[in-house]
Amino acid sequence: MFQIHPLPANEFSHLFGLSDAQLAEKKVQVLISDGAFPCRVSLTDVAAGERVLLLNFEHQPGDTPYRSRHAIFVKDDAHEAELEADVIPQSIVSRFLSVRAFNRQHEIIDADVVKGTEVETLIASFFENPDVDYLHLHYAGRGCFAAKVTRAQA
Repeated sequence: MFQIHPLPANEFSHLFGLSDAQLAEKKVQVLISDGAFPCRVSLTDVAAGERVLLLNFEHQPGDTPYRSRHAIFVKDDAHEAELEADVIPQSIVSRFLSVRAFNRQHEIIDADVVKGTEVETLIASFFENPDVDYLHLHYAGRGCFAAKVTRAQA
């Protein structure tokens, strides 16, 4: 069993509703979705015509050589996804992914690329290794962080 975690809405709520100029001062770009912008909070593709924030986010804060930040999309005024265990959102299933397995020291100990339709099998395989603490899913094309995966409580 596994659990996919969206980014918390409260980490971005201070940006919601700000003007384009105010966001630009914070180095946040405003885009209008074409229907293919995956929001990291709602874990859905943002509908065409909706306002999307493009910002830099530190998704791997561990103090190791693997510390990392990259661009992500967040729908303006996004509502946080509430996913059940073993559920993979369509915004993840529909893309080619890079899956990175981390240990408790926040070091990558395994990684692979996979079609989103096959990610459930790879998640299960990685979690067979007791040294794997959590996974990060990235959209392989541009390398952007998609979501964190942990073992679900039985």
